Amino acid sequence: MATRKIEVNGRGYRRGEAPVVVVCVDGCAPEYLHAASAAGVAPHLTRMMAHGASLLGDCVVPSFTNPNNLSIVTGVPPAVHGICGNYFFDRDAGREVMMNDPRYLRAPTLLAAFADQGARVAVVTAKDKLRKLLGHELHGICFSSEKADEATEAENGITDVVSMVGMPVPSVYSAELSEFVFAAGVKLMERVRPDLMYLSTTDYIQHKAAPGSDTANAFYAMMDRYLGQLDAMGATIVLTADHGMNDKHGPDGEPRVIYLQDQLDRWYGAGAARVILPITDPYVVHHGALGSFATVYTPDAESAARWIPRIAELDGMEAVLTRAQAAQRYELPADRIGDIIAVSRRDVVIGTCRERHDLTGLDAPLRSHGGVSEQVVPLVCNRPLAGLDPARRLRNFDAFDLALNHAH
Repeated sequence: MATRKIEVNGRGYRRGEAPVVVVCVDGCAPEYLHAASAAGVAPHLTRMMAHGASLLGDCVVPSFTNPNNLSIVTGVPPAVHGICGNYFFDRDAGREVMMNDPRYLRAPTLLAAFADQGARVAVVTAKDKLRKLLGHELHGICFSSEKADEATEAENGITDVVSMVGMPVPSVYSAELSEFVFAAGVKLMERVRPDLMYLSTTDYIQHKAAPGSDTANAFYAMMDRYLGQLDAMGATIVLTADHGMNDKHGPDGEPRVIYLQDQLDRWYGAGAARVILPITDPYVVHHGALGSFATVYTPDAESAARWIPRIAELDGMEAVLTRAQAAQRYELPADRIGDIIAVSRRDVVIGTCRERHDLTGLDAPLRSHGGVSEQVVPLVCNRPLAGLDPARRLRNFDAFDLALNHAH
């Protein structure tokens, strides 16, 4: 590499000799790791936590995939990088859109910055929705499990991915989609030995299975085998998550849902409000587009001020804030959120209209995320960490800082 220290978004990162792998395990509440370790199915993780570092950090709110993955690879919160949901209302365009286009990104990634300085960089993500954001302006390898068979040198920096990995392209609704990410990471480390690698999984299993369940433990046992291989190849590994996961159902197994658009329509008339659910993405079978965070667009500031106390009284709400309050508290870009931000409590989700949510695909009681209750995530490193201020509030987007600046 041409330089030993790189500045990205106001943060400095240095390079050692060992390759660095940051793993974002989608939906990985800390309880999953502890349960797998206690069950004896994750010996490599157990060793990492015992002899390296096992810490907790906070993800960004809303605790959804896109905002947190982009925070991890930029090292800054959404107020800086601009990605504040999987889905939002584009005021300029006047329409609701997916927030997976790089034109919405307002900050460079450290992945691209390192590649520009001569580092070998590789990114593997489970779902293709994230690939273009993570690979923005990256001169390196970047592909998804979902579209691995379509990878080209021009678009992804690599070809013949399926042959390299030795697995068929998995279903997007499967544990194998995440396994493909890990298997690809190991093969890339063997063949390319990237200086910097980012692996990002899907939370399909976490949406369906609680910590300690056989299904969850089998997933973490699979992950553990690949982490062991990466560790054996000399990589410095930091594992974190984009968000946690909680039960969002009652004792009868039925989802606990506040259908906020229905409620506002009853109070103020159809069309007076627009409720946006930032959890929305093309893959809704396992969560029905139901999460614990919603943003509301109102006719004017006066309406927002009048509506907030009433929304806050709904059973299951944890916090209802103005745009300015939410932007400050959650470090969000104020121009990309609604006039009201609603966050539900740990066991409750927010929907729009009942008729818009198809829950027929739920074959297990609903588990989901999005709120403050899913903010605590693991920060695990296979090396001891030095020079950390004990009073520092750690965030998942400190993962690369820990790996590059503190691991030894």
